[in-house]
Amino acid sequence: MSATDSELIARVLVSNDHHAFAELVRLHQSAVRGMLRKLTNGDFATADDYAQETFLKAYQKMSTFRNESAFSTWLYRIAYNIWRDSRRRITEVVGIDEEAAARIAAPVEMESGLKQDLTAAMDRLSEPERSSILMCYQSGMTHEEASDVLRMPIGTIKTHIARGKEKLRAFLQNSH
Repeated sequence: MSATDSELIARVLVSNDHHAFAELVRLHQSAVRGMLRKLTNGDFATADDYAQETFLKAYQKMSTFRNESAFSTWLYRIAYNIWRDSRRRITEVVGIDEEAAARIAAPVEMESGLKQDLTAAMDRLSEPERSSILMCYQSGMTHEEASDVLRMPIGTIKTHIARGKEKLRAFLQNSH
């Protein structure tokens, strides 16, 4: 019988149990890596680096987890912050705008027509719209979970999704 997240977290906090933390990583790494791969436009290497950084930070900050939301939501928030901070660093260091930063982060490989159109449409969304859509539709989070991860009110998440979907619809209709 496997332990719950709460039991594993308690073992990490009380006795610095590395095996318990390894189990938490095993349980959550696929979901965290999947979310990061979507945020990095399929850049597996960068997403994996961010996932590793996420779990390292989670281990270091485990004592700050307050159990007010699911452990996975807390991990998603750490991963999202790591991704967002890296985008800011790219923008600050290179001195480019958000759209150019997204193009730099995009994979070089060729994509199929519809996927390429959708990727181009997603790149046109604001960061909050894109992140809200990715969290709810591609990562399968509820509006409440996305609200916790993105630190936005649920109503704002819903607004970003509605506006983003409308922009995507308009862009995809005009691209054909």
